[in-house]
Amino acid sequence: IVTCGFYGIYWFIRITDETNEVSSRVGEITGIGAFLLSLITCSLYDLYWAYRQGEKLNIAKSDYGIPTDDNSHIIYLLLCLFGLQIVALAVMQNELNNVAYYT
Repeated sequence: IVTCGFYGIYWFIRITDETNEVSSRVGEITGIGAFLLSLITCSLYDLYWAYRQGEKLNIAKSDYGIPTDDNSHIIYLLLCLFGLQIVALAVMQNELNNVAYYT
């Protein structure tokens, strides 16, 4: 409420960039690019983005020897599909924190 939603945009961009970094997917679309595609497609890109984030987080976790959840990409997709993107962002942030803890 205080930031009028701008922090959510920043969080989306940072999570995208950090997930690319930890999963060795540096050449993939950046956070800004993902945000712009989301705007252009009226948030349809968010569904694809959520699915790919789950896959990239699983790659990162397996690279560091952390047990993976094979259904996380489906969970993120469903959360975004039902309008709970902030919950998906929070869970993704928790997964990134777990990866950072083990590195």
